[in-house]
Amino acid sequence: MRPALFGLLALTALLYLWDLTRNGWANDFYAAAVQAGTKSWKAFFFGSFDSSSFITVDKTPASLWVMELSGRIFGFSRWSMLAPQALEGVASVALLYAAVRRWFGPAAGLVAGLVLALTPVAALMFRFNNPDALLVLLMTAAAYALVRAIENGRTRWLVCCGVLLGFAFLSKMLQAFLVVPGFAVAYLWAGAPRGLLRRVWQTVLMGAGIIVGAGWWILIAELTPAADRPYFGGSTDNNILQLAIGYNGLGRLDGNEAGSIGGGGPGGSGFGGATGLLRLFHSEFGGQISWLLPAALICLAVMLWVSRRAVRTDRIRAAALLWGGWVVVTGLVFSYMSGIIHPYYMVALAPGIGALVGIGAMALWKSRLGPAGRAVAAATVLVTAVWSYVLLDRTPDWLPWLRWLVLLAGVLGAVAVLAGTWLARLVSFRRLVLLSVGLAMVAGLAGPAAYALDTVNSAHSGAIPSAGPAAGGFGGGPGGGGRFAGARPGGTAGQGFPGGQAGQFGGPGGAGGTQAGGPGGSGGTGRTGAPTGTGSAPGAPGGTSGTGRAAGGPGGTGGPGGGLGGNTQVSSALVKLLEQDASAYKWVAATEGSEGAAPLELATGDAVMAIGGFNGTDPWPTLAVFEELVANHEVHYYVGQGSESFGGGRGSSVIASWVAAHFKKETVGGQTVYDLTQPFSGTA
Repeated sequence: MRPALFGLLALTALLYLWDLTRNGWANDFYAAAVQAGTKSWKAFFFGSFDSSSFITVDKTPASLWVMELSGRIFGFSRWSMLAPQALEGVASVALLYAAVRRWFGPAAGLVAGLVLALTPVAALMFRFNNPDALLVLLMTAAAYALVRAIENGRTRWLVCCGVLLGFAFLSKMLQAFLVVPGFAVAYLWAGAPRGLLRRVWQTVLMGAGIIVGAGWWILIAELTPAADRPYFGGSTDNNILQLAIGYNGLGRLDGNEAGSIGGGGPGGSGFGGATGLLRLFHSEFGGQISWLLPAALICLAVMLWVSRRAVRTDRIRAAALLWGGWVVVTGLVFSYMSGIIHPYYMVALAPGIGALVGIGAMALWKSRLGPAGRAVAAATVLVTAVWSYVLLDRTPDWLPWLRWLVLLAGVLGAVAVLAGTWLARLVSFRRLVLLSVGLAMVAGLAGPAAYALDTVNSAHSGAIPSAGPAAGGFGGGPGGGGRFAGARPGGTAGQGFPGGQAGQFGGPGGAGGTQAGGPGGSGGTGRTGAPTGTGSAPGAPGGTSGTGRAAGGPGGTGGPGGGLGGNTQVSSALVKLLEQDASAYKWVAATEGSEGAAPLELATGDAVMAIGGFNGTDPWPTLAVFEELVANHEVHYYVGQGSESFGGGRGSSVIASWVAAHFKKETVGGQTVYDLTQPFSGTA
């Protein structure tokens, strides 16, 4: 099986590395932070957005470290930034194979790894610079460590599992802990040591490993005086724990996210549609992750059933608790969380689904299951094919023949599995196996493979990317969001939110979308028929008002650039202006929000102050602090808010008004710019 493994890893590497730079800077926000970390070790350690360490990104920094180290070694570029993400995907597939193979053999490991590699959202995120790639790698590595701990009972493997989960926290905070309940239950039930108290104590040590893995950085960050470090972006009080527990923690569950741009409170998220048990099958998420989710749940039920009378340490039951706990807990949280949730979050489910399918497929194939096992296997193949048909039917003009091929393969595969005993009289067993497996593979993997290839062959950029072709279909729910942020350059406006497909930001030359920005943002149009509104805000210099028809959320940006945070173009005239005497200033410019500052940083290579953090709502800097920085000649220009900023922070609006009242302005490259060294006469 070793050649097959090498083939799987080579296929994964080819898929994830192919034409990688077509995504440009991917998410400008993280790209700017990576650039900053290649220029300053202080920015590197704290995860600063700018090399002068004014404010951090709104996450802990571990995912940036890998890309920044690559940039320091090979030079900062699109390739050096994104290649580590792709390699993390290859490593995730290898670790998943290793974890499943230890207990269930190479075939199960290969199926698990192939499912992960071909999951559309995995093909998206392992070619992108968001934190999810490292998060998935570390959680999968932790699962492998837990497998080793369960089989031999050695404490060091449990501690290793905990440390890996702690580092996963440093990638994307509390989302890393969604796998902990399943991990803990799996070891407490099936761990090798006979004594329950010993297993409990070892599990406590796993928790200690989590604290060590995450706590060392948090302790340093908390003990460093505020004057000696950047402001923690996304927090309301410059406290990293408040960011982790609030905005990036419990706020995601109940929708109470102070300073956020989304979240729908009770009943649903402004980005993710209505909450509920079937949420992951809706159009926003279905094509990202749910192709094999029904099969995974059937396999989980089968694993629990066949191990119901087994000994405590039975490995099928242990795997069901480990991987099933991963999928069930994570899936339920994603289904019912009322705060911000985006389609790409679904990549966290992919390793668990892959493992369940690989293990369950082998369990169902065992001859000891007899006719009942064949019936369940046939039903699994048929259900998977029917669901793939439904997902493909949401894009009826995209490869219209594929859904019929998948359905036909599913029907024939189910018949081959169900009538295996009778067919064995007509053909050899080997041929029967090849026929059944081949048809089942087409039924289960043709759809996600096509989506993954479409994702790889399309440019994706911005803050909220989405895999595969734009899909409509059932269950969008009120306020259903989805394909924002220039998922495809040159895209067209999406359909309306309620019950339909998600809106879509335009990429370069594309049409507007259904997410109108904050102050000064230029709006887009949806198809909901809601009354037209405006996106302008008073006091934001240089902004242009926009209109939108967004029923499910505020209006969006379109036209030139990559949409929200994606490969936004900056005029050469503006770049030339900002680069004048750049070395004499700590920040060559200030502007509202990281989404407006990121393109300026990437274009100039210099530090740009993001007033108000990611979406302009962070209470930093205060007007007094900004005035002092200007008086000390640490900031050269103020760039008026444009269409790429969310905006909305009170402090930033006050600063914008103060700048407009005290400094001369000029228009450069279509953008209003204030020279902070040229005040009006008498206002210095």
